[in-house]
Amino acid sequence: MAIFPFFKKKAFFSAGENQSVVDAVRAAEKETSGEVRVYVESRCKFVDPLDRAAELFFGLKMDQTAERNGVLVYVAIKDRQLAIFGDLGIHQKVGDAFWQKEVEKMLTEFNRENYAAGISRVVHNIGEALKKHFPYNGETDKNELPDDIVFGR
Repeated sequence: MAIFPFFKKKAFFSAGENQSVVDAVRAAEKETSGEVRVYVESRCKFVDPLDRAAELFFGLKMDQTAERNGVLVYVAIKDRQLAIFGDLGIHQKVGDAFWQKEVEKMLTEFNRENYAAGISRVVHNIGEALKKHFPYNGETDKNELPDDIVFGR
């Protein structure tokens, strides 16, 4: 029970949208040893959203995956900022051009106010890249990081 229900924080996504993003993360990770996380907050306290994404990436200990193949999709809704930060293993395989192209795809959806769809689409594409470079091995792979969306302030 909330003491002050009139201060209730508005959810970024509907329950269905939230579930679609989580489902996209799970599907993306199904055929790869790679890990994908989504972090959503209202405001980006940094001038460069990539700097914020990097801070969060390391704060969430995403750099501790066995193959250094974690990817963080970062979105600051109210500030209309976003970035994708990939760990060393995956970044060496796909390079800056891949991340920039995926950010552009997200922006296209965001401009139509399709936030969850834009994130889900990019998570799918990241999953395909991870699958190509880090295919799933049933004997050694495990889900190293949670699949849920991380919501900041």
